[in-house]
Amino acid sequence: MLNNFKKIKTIFYNHSCFLIWIYAEIYNYFKTIYNAYKNSKYLVSLVPFENDYLFKKWGINSILMNNFIPYEYNNIIPSTLTSKIILMIGRGSDKMKRYELGIQSMKYIIKKIPDCEMRIISDMKSTDYLKNMINNLKLENNIKLVGYTSIPEIYFKNASLHIFPTISESFGFVLSETKIYGIPSILAGLDYVSIAKGGTIIIYDDKPQTIANEAIKILNSDNYRKRLGKEARLSMKKFNNDLLLKKWTKLILSIYNGDIYYQNLREQD
Repeated sequence: MLNNFKKIKTIFYNHSCFLIWIYAEIYNYFKTIYNAYKNSKYLVSLVPFENDYLFKKWGINSILMNNFIPYEYNNIIPSTLTSKIILMIGRGSDKMKRYELGIQSMKYIIKKIPDCEMRIISDMKSTDYLKNMINNLKLENNIKLVGYTSIPEIYFKNASLHIFPTISESFGFVLSETKIYGIPSILAGLDYVSIAKGGTIIIYDDKPQTIANEAIKILNSDNYRKRLGKEARLSMKKFNNDLLLKKWTKLILSIYNGDIYYQNLREQD
């Protein structure tokens, strides 16, 4: 409908990866929305391999952006990485976040590290399935559902690991938060997001035991954990909100001035 307007210029901001529609088995929706993108003049993508390869092949007129990062890099005091605390952060009600993989991994982790604790930072609505899983696995003493908070950084001060088992992401806002605080992360196959590299361990299966094995290595080695934490934090230094704001300003001005300016900006990028 928006594409049919002649006098209104619309920028579509695609805050997802196309894989989410495949994984959700909504293929008809996938075809419909990406055909609409094909007929759109201006589309912002957050995923490099979509923007630089797939969208180019599909004839989608997109430009790559990053997300604005949530904290000022130089104002952050990194985690001390001194605890045995593992974090999982995000919408626990969203099955695509796959919290169950992290919870099930704790069954193996505590066999090697009995005092390890997982903290799940999430709104508690529609999370009964997670509570039941924790109870069934007898992990009540090792996994805490701390609820939602608008200031998750209160849990970052000494956390040593972030498990991010989500099936699909575009940028990974939560990942950017923990990385700025120098917290290592374990990802499940998300090597295509722009912040995947640096202080992360990426696994390529959906086995809780694989997550657990990597978590045990990180938690049991101070040197390894600190090296990953340093890499995580340094990798976020290149994401600059001021530069991104200037890029957005250029984008909007190019669209106001005419399509040729937008195409020139895409080519420069």
